[in-house]
Amino acid sequence: MALDSTSVIIETMQSSFLKWRDFSLDDRISVLKNIKEKLLQNKRDYAYAITTDMNKPIKLAIAEVEKCAYLCDYYIENAAQFLEDQEVKTGWGKSYITFRPLGVLLGVMPWNFPFWQVFRFVIPSLLTGNVFVVKHASNVPLSAKALEDVFNVDTIDFPIYKDLSIKSSEVANVIANPIIKAVSLTGSEHAGRSVAETAGKHLKKCVLELGGSNAFIVLNDADLNCAAEKAVNARMQNAGQSCIASKRFLIHEAVYNQFVDLFKQKLSTLILGDKYDETVTFGSMAREDLAVELENQLEKSVAKGATIIAGGKRNRAFFEPTLVTNVTVDMPVFAEETFGPLAAIIPFKTIDEAIELSNKSNFGLGASIFTDNPQQLDNYLHLFDEGALFINEMIVSDPHLPFGGIKNSGYGRELSHFALYEFANIQTVVIK
Repeated sequence: MALDSTSVIIETMQSSFLKWRDFSLDDRISVLKNIKEKLLQNKRDYAYAITTDMNKPIKLAIAEVEKCAYLCDYYIENAAQFLEDQEVKTGWGKSYITFRPLGVLLGVMPWNFPFWQVFRFVIPSLLTGNVFVVKHASNVPLSAKALEDVFNVDTIDFPIYKDLSIKSSEVANVIANPIIKAVSLTGSEHAGRSVAETAGKHLKKCVLELGGSNAFIVLNDADLNCAAEKAVNARMQNAGQSCIASKRFLIHEAVYNQFVDLFKQKLSTLILGDKYDETVTFGSMAREDLAVELENQLEKSVAKGATIIAGGKRNRAFFEPTLVTNVTVDMPVFAEETFGPLAAIIPFKTIDEAIELSNKSNFGLGASIFTDNPQQLDNYLHLFDEGALFINEMIVSDPHLPFGGIKNSGYGRELSHFALYEFANIQTVVIK
């Protein structure tokens, strides 16, 4: 798409914004209900687009679309409370805080959850009164087209969402456009730095949801069967292609061997096969080059002494569910983000050592800790450098809870009430 046509789209969206901002919140919620209804009516078509684009098994693609509808329900129910004016007691006659939209927002979105990532960016700020242009990942064109379809419903006669079919090299020019008021990116650390640099140059707000290398910690008193089941899902879901997937498995030495055996056994619960078969739960990675990159990380780690105890083989874009032991902190499978179905398993002696290993990462998105005595963690949780801690549960993104990280995992928060304020003019009003 030529830059001039991109500019036309952006100008069109500015006209849309001037209309959308004058809608009452009730009217915006009514439009969101129509979006949700359309989403569910066509969920199999949308799921087919996801599966065709990036090989996600159709069962998981349907679940992704349904989760987007669940997110809509959350904000339909709670937006009025979240966006209500907040009165503040001061020495003036009346003082209050209100929430105004910024305008046209840019989203730069990834391929791994092509619907969910867009919905969790768009829906809260849509209700605040913003409108959107989105540059989606180049390898999910069907999903990008479907998203534009689902957001532009018949009950309004102007667009509130437009897809930008542009190259990554053109993103900086879009950010520089004075109509664009802010940008949200979910993607790699490199992409995040580039967007942040450009947004900073033009004094525009940005939210960055970047990579992760989450620790999955199993203490010696944990329910090992439960922990092993969670471990399989936490690492292998979406063929391991998730920023919040557990990637480094830190296991107390007293239960290490037993846990590893259970983890290996429970890999057999994964169902492989045709990605359009609704019984299949594990499929190929999104692209062959991504599988090759993971293979290189594994081979370099094996050269340093790591041991493959399950999987480890690649066939084009398909990468076997893989478990690796004898891992040290200098190996790529520990020190780097592994964006695929590979679990690095490391023993520890004490909880202090586990925390040290968990924090020994440039990322800070989240960690899971498994124990039958959560109270013992009360004096330790503040030591974790993470955006989220889940006890006896894998890390998930849920509409009720703020989502985001620290360190090289980015900044800003999506979901919950915090998401409504990230791209709002939090305006003070004082009346004397």
